[in-house]
Amino acid sequence: MGNRGLEDLIPLVNRLQDAFSSIGQACNLDLPQIAVVGGQSAGKSSVLENFVGRDFLPRGSGIVTRRPLVLQLINATAEWAEFLHCKGKKFTDFDEVRQEIEAETDRVTGANKGISPVPINLRVYSPHVLNLTLIDLPGITKVPVGDQPADIEQQIRDMIMQFITRESCLILAVTPANTDLANSDALKLAKDVDSQGLRTIGVITKLDLMDEGTDARDVLENKLLPLRRGYIGVVNRSQKDIDGKKDIKAALEAERKFFLSHPAYRHMADKMGTPRLQKVLNQQLTNHIRDTLPAFRSKLQSQLLALDKEAEEYRGYRPDDPSRKTKQLLQMVQQFSVDFEKRIEGSGDQVDTVELSGGAKINRIFHERFPFELVKNRFNKVHVILVSNRKKTFHHLFPFIFVGFRTGLFTPDMAFEAIVKKQIIKLKEPCVKCVDMVIQELINTVRQCSNKLECFPRLREETERIVTSHIRDRESRAKDQVLLLIDIQLSYINTNHEDFIGFANTAALGSVIRKGWLTINNISIMKGGAKEYWFVLTAESLSWFKDDEEKEKKYMLPLDNLKVRDVEKSFMSSKHIFCIFNTESRNVYKDNRTLELACDSQDDVDSWKSSLLRAGWTVYPVESDTTTTTDNFSMDPQLERKVETIRNLVDSYMAIVNKCIRDLIPKTIMHLMIGNVKDFINAELLAQLYSAGDQNALMDESQEQAQRRDEVLRTHQALKEALAIIGDISTSTVTVPLPPPVDTSWVGGSSGGRR
Repeated sequence: MGNRGLEDLIPLVNRLQDAFSSIGQACNLDLPQIAVVGGQSAGKSSVLENFVGRDFLPRGSGIVTRRPLVLQLINATAEWAEFLHCKGKKFTDFDEVRQEIEAETDRVTGANKGISPVPINLRVYSPHVLNLTLIDLPGITKVPVGDQPADIEQQIRDMIMQFITRESCLILAVTPANTDLANSDALKLAKDVDSQGLRTIGVITKLDLMDEGTDARDVLENKLLPLRRGYIGVVNRSQKDIDGKKDIKAALEAERKFFLSHPAYRHMADKMGTPRLQKVLNQQLTNHIRDTLPAFRSKLQSQLLALDKEAEEYRGYRPDDPSRKTKQLLQMVQQFSVDFEKRIEGSGDQVDTVELSGGAKINRIFHERFPFELVKNRFNKVHVILVSNRKKTFHHLFPFIFVGFRTGLFTPDMAFEAIVKKQIIKLKEPCVKCVDMVIQELINTVRQCSNKLECFPRLREETERIVTSHIRDRESRAKDQVLLLIDIQLSYINTNHEDFIGFANTAALGSVIRKGWLTINNISIMKGGAKEYWFVLTAESLSWFKDDEEKEKKYMLPLDNLKVRDVEKSFMSSKHIFCIFNTESRNVYKDNRTLELACDSQDDVDSWKSSLLRAGWTVYPVESDTTTTTDNFSMDPQLERKVETIRNLVDSYMAIVNKCIRDLIPKTIMHLMIGNVKDFINAELLAQLYSAGDQNALMDESQEQAQRRDEVLRTHQALKEALAIIGDISTSTVTVPLPPPVDTSWVGGSSGGRR
């Protein structure tokens, strides 16, 4: 009942399955499932029973199959059945199989007529079957009965579609001959998922029950609603035959006699009947195995190659051999040292492509995070204090300035040195924080490198403990050295540094304080509207030009009695505006009382205001009338310039200090922490592990590692056996070609004049 060569293929698959079952794995050849689809009482169950040669399915009226039955047929020397839900129990009486199916169905769906998509898995072992997976699905119904839900038809359809949409599923569309084929729900469902007809076989049942004088010859000859694989007619046992316990073998003989004796079917008798249907399915199975084997062989070879090296290491392995443990300890410590160095240097296979870690993370700490922390603690610019306009703030922060002016003993270097030292002290916090961030990343790197030691839990634990303890020991030394560097900066303020502007050079800063583009916002539309100009700010004046080449000066404002204030941003404007006004209510620019200047961003506004402060202006934080400023503290312009001088000096000197700190702190951490830890791992870790306890105990492998070793060896052996089995296959197996395409447009109307 199979094509030539099938006898070679089926035992081959059995041997492959046995080889993989020995290691607790499945031989995934993706063998095809065969779904039996049809309406109620179409004869689906009888078709399945004919395959098995046993009566084992429930029968009755209405929906008998209320859960999918996944029937796995397995070729074996003996005959028995077992269910997945009661695995281990063998059923040799197939009447008990039927009873168990009914009981298991009722357990999930209840005793009513409800359905459930939860499948029942049944395996039948027999010398009379081939390795196939068949699925008996509930019959398609239209009208709910009993306690069935109103959407029973849709539920059944969804359940069937879950199976027949799979490309490896062969669809047996079962239709009784005594109904109209054009209305076959089974064929409609098959058409939806298999429009090319590559997986669909039409099965016509109950040919012996057609009205006298009618037949299904046009259907079976594939002339009506043609399918690419055509139709096969079968004659199943009647209910009377089943009740009378008619033997299936006798039923098959009666089926053969029916087709040979019927005048409409005798010319095609060899293409009809259950044996023919079995042969077609066998051919499908054979073709699928032949198509699958090349890819399966390649997959096995790849898996074998991947396991070769590991299996070779495990072969001849003796867990309690002391010499092996000593050798492996040396190898593990050496590997840990290499991995740590690679992670710090960012080389080899230790580069993390998901997130920054190790050396890359430390590099970012040195060159991004640490400079950022320094900037956060930089000198509080004088303009922030000026904006506040609070006299007590000045007295608190700049006592030397005010005391000096009052007593006539003012010396700018006293104020300068006091402010500089306050700013240098603020550098301690970001420097210590930099050490903390590097330590945390070193500890993370140690943990990542120790992942390769997970097969030896005690070794991993001891390695992490020893290295982490050493890192913590170096932490205090590194922080002491870092704080010492800050104290060194505090001990001597070197005003003779070549990069320091010096007190004598501060006057030179008054030449040009800032240049840049600004928009004059309050030029009337009659005069051309808002325009952009190139502005130049000095300590004496504010000038603007037509372009940045400064060839054509448009105007110059002297700085006498001029102040700055913010202007609220208008709803329609995207610009940020501030204005210049005169404290004596005189015009500032031509006939304008104020000069409104606009920038693209608030940062630009703040930057310009800062520059105006350096030039000695007073800046008001919010828009206000000049009459409201009388209660505010107003600093003398000469004093403002002195404060600006000190600010310039502090900025210049702190730039030198910051540059030095940004350079020295990473170098100090690299020397005292990172380099030292690498040297410790290379030179001291092994000795400390030996002194920590019994090295044999350190090399006790985990249970998972022992299981892994056994699994690798068993899988490696099974792969070799499987490839040897595939190598024994005869390549002469006959492949039955797929029938050519036919006109698949469905013809409406009745199912033929012969009926």
